[in-house]
Parts: sequence; C-alpha cells; structure tokens
Amino acid sequence: MSQYIDPNASYTKGTTQEHDVTMKGRRLLDITGVKQVESFDNEEFLLETSMGFLSIRGQNLQMKNLDVDKGIVSIKGKIFDLVYLDEQSGEKAKGFFGKLFK
Repeated sequence: MSQYIDPNASYTKGTTQEHDVTMKGRRLLDITGVKQVESFDNEEFLLETSMGFLSIRGQNLQMKNLDVDKGIVSIKGKIFDLVYLDEQSGEKAKGFFGKLFK
C-alpha cells in the first residue's frame, strides 16, 4: 500500500513548524512558526519561533493578528530591525535577557 503525504498539510506537534517572515513596505510584518509571544510593547516584540527567539524593534508597533493554534503573528508599525537571538551570540543574548528580566 502506498502512502500519500501532502507537503502543504500541517502536522501534529512532533514535527517542526515552518517559520517564515514576510515584510510589506516596512509597515506590516507577518510571521509564521511562532511558538509563544514572550513580551511586547509599542517599541519591541520578543517572539519564540521554531527557529529561535526573534526580537522586532520599531515605533508604534501593534499586534494586528494573533493565531496561537496556527502560530501566526501579524505586527503593524514602523519596523526598525529584526534580530534572531541564538546561542552563537551568547553574550549579546544574555545582555538582552538580563535587561528584560531585571
């Protein structure tokens, strides 16, 4: 018996969730593969994604859409930078988290 696997189908928790970032005109950001929103305000968002922590900084940032089940977050506002905080930038990440959780 042959088995068909749909490459576009979403699967159970045992698989890695696809992570994409799409920016439209530096004013709208759509992010997939979001596991958790750690923190956010009008200047910075910290998201845990399937590919590591993602920091988004900007001005007048607002969460436009949040779909926890699908792992989708949409952010609008003026985007200044996107930075992945991973183990390779250890000291930088520790400094960021140190400031965040003081």
